Amino acid sequence: MTAPLKRVAMRRPGASLLSAKAEDWHYGPGFDGARAIEQFNAFADLVASCGTEIIWIADDGDGLADAMFTHDPSLVSDHGAIILRMGKPGRMGEPALHAKAYRDAGIPILGEIVAPGSVEGGDCVWVDRTTLAVGRGVRTNQAGIEQLAALLAPHGVTVLGFDLPLGHGAEACLHLMSVVSPLDEKLALVYAPMLPVAFWQLLKDRGYTLVEAPRDEFDASNGLNLNVLPLTPGDVLMVDGFPKTRALMEQAGCKVRVFAADALCIPCEGGPTCLTRPVWRE
Repeated sequence: MTAPLKRVAMRRPGASLLSAKAEDWHYGPGFDGARAIEQFNAFADLVASCGTEIIWIADDGDGLADAMFTHDPSLVSDHGAIILRMGKPGRMGEPALHAKAYRDAGIPILGEIVAPGSVEGGDCVWVDRTTLAVGRGVRTNQAGIEQLAALLAPHGVTVLGFDLPLGHGAEACLHLMSVVSPLDEKLALVYAPMLPVAFWQLLKDRGYTLVEAPRDEFDASNGLNLNVLPLTPGDVLMVDGFPKTRALMEQAGCKVRVFAADALCIPCEGGPTCLTRPVWRE
């Protein structure tokens, strides 16, 4: 999850975000569709500036405002893409967009999650090449985890489920990646108070160093200070405005880039990781 990012699927927000009603999508104070689009464009330029190829998924006015968060509707393994099934009802149309994008790009599809299973990509964390940790919560259920495990087991991948807290309620977004962000090999940023104990033990057992994000910035950012995208190992991109978290990562040896996201990420409950679906890391 931290190797050089060579290819990524993204969706530039447009008409669907401009017409979105905050109450329908659980967007918070500060949501401004036009400003969010401006901030997304600056973010996309940062991703592309590192030589990353972007596979664009079009916003043709389909009304899927959350589809800009391309991390969630699919998961890419060494053995092909897996089309997921969303736990948020308003996002059910998104996986089909990913399936089409992969077919058009010639990327093989390993399988898909079907009802009654649900899995969102934000709940999936590769601990190493053969171990996938999955958060079990409001967005991802046990049936989905079992289907994911069945798809990956023939390829030698072990899938482990970890219970998440309810957090701010069923309407809010709390993924496993809401409380952990890999930064480099064996280095991760975490929010310790909400980290599943068994997952914390697994990371420690695997030799990870854990950088603990401060509570005040986690609360102030709606958890988005923890949502950090590695462009290359130890070279990461985060939402601007959270200097304590940035300093902790820099002290751990990371190069940290920032972008303005007070209209794009904070009110919409998704950060730079959520805005990208890595397809190929070298």
